[in-house]
Amino acid sequence: MNPRLRNIFLGIGVLAVILMLCTFDMSYAELWSNIRRGGYWFVAVLLLWFPIYLLNTWAWFAIIRNGQPARVSFWRVYKYTVSGYALNYVTPVGLLGGEPYRIMELTPYLGAAKATSCVILYAMMHIFSHFCFWGFSVLLYLVLYGKTMGMGMAVLMGIFTVFCLLGIYFFMKGYRHGLALKSLGYIGSLPAIGARVRRFTEKHRETLVRVDSQIAELHAGHKCAFYSSLFLEFLARIVGCLEIQFILFILTDNISFWDCVLIQAFTSLFANLFFFIPMEMGAREGGFALAVGGLALSGAYGVYTGLIMRVREIFWIAVGLVLLKVGNKSDARLNT
Repeated sequence: MNPRLRNIFLGIGVLAVILMLCTFDMSYAELWSNIRRGGYWFVAVLLLWFPIYLLNTWAWFAIIRNGQPARVSFWRVYKYTVSGYALNYVTPVGLLGGEPYRIMELTPYLGAAKATSCVILYAMMHIFSHFCFWGFSVLLYLVLYGKTMGMGMAVLMGIFTVFCLLGIYFFMKGYRHGLALKSLGYIGSLPAIGARVRRFTEKHRETLVRVDSQIAELHAGHKCAFYSSLFLEFLARIVGCLEIQFILFILTDNISFWDCVLIQAFTSLFANLFFFIPMEMGAREGGFALAVGGLALSGAYGVYTGLIMRVREIFWIAVGLVLLKVGNKSDARLNT
């Protein structure tokens, strides 16, 4: 990637981190006191995301390889994974930062069309795994609390179930027939940005057709890679629930791992409804408070959990931004 573009991505990330640090709803002394209160559990929360990102990278690497020898190393893909998520965290509408960065970094290794299809496929898989995780959590809630569930919660679970099934249907259809052209066609019908998107679509139609064919090919011809990637992304969701349990261990030992799965599922669902907010600022904390309240836990647990997770995110955003500038000289040698 052009070093100037990397510096632009880095600048956006640094400004966003500064903004986040300036908008905490408590003093830095109080924030530090809460971090110290976490002790070794806070360290465990930070370290947990190294294997979580490993699972994410493994899922993306399965798509990149697609049953063929890899043209880019696993650890380089790990670097792009962490940096891409860092940029997604700090930009509105999530995917507007990390995905273009990943495409530009992979293009020298795979070519523009292949790099684009691999990034789109992984982004689809990442979102698809959310729907699978939410659907699993609805079943888990019915198993654990179905007998004591009230009418209001039953209606809510029904809405969640329909939402998850529609999402799964949409993505499976997209995997079978491709999604790039149809998605851009829909965006092109929107006001304000529609005309620009239509011009882009017409200019790059041939590339987009190749991207769609590669998306459909992975699902139809390489099911092992497809389902391996999906399983690894789903597993990353499950492992990520340990973060909530580690944080709640600071406050109470009266919490099961499966309750943490439910808290994570309903919180992430709530936060994703407000995907247009950078880092879902405020939405995640509110989701935690509602989720733990629904499980008869103190709402303060949710607020504290959201706070610690916010600090963890800032830490890993900083790591991702550092990785933007690390190990790029070898890129130049490989591509000359």
